[in-house]
Amino acid sequence: MKYALLIYGDEKAWEARDERELQENHERHARFMAMLRARGAMLGGEELTRSAAATTIRHDGDRVGVTDGPYAETAEQLGGFYLIEAADLDEALELARQLPEAIVEVRPVVLHPQE
Repeated sequence: MKYALLIYGDEKAWEARDERELQENHERHARFMAMLRARGAMLGGEELTRSAAATTIRHDGDRVGVTDGPYAETAEQLGGFYLIEAADLDEALELARQLPEAIVEVRPVVLHPQE
């Protein structure tokens, strides 16, 4: 099954990291990706720009509104994701526990019949 590992965190804390902390975080992610590749579980992933760069589209009947900023104004924002292959939720959780971030949402990907 495919799972999305959605990484959330406090953008202010992310921005406050010094060069050493940034380098350590990049190294932890490099090790995580290497582990996923070795297991044949890595399908993709990306770091996202800060939420201030987001644009949100909202449909209200026939009207479509476009606003600057993220969908939700919260302390924790979506900062990146991995798309992985895992046998089941237990394996996906086992993999997600190895991420360096404090908040990781694990969500199954819907597979449509034509896929």
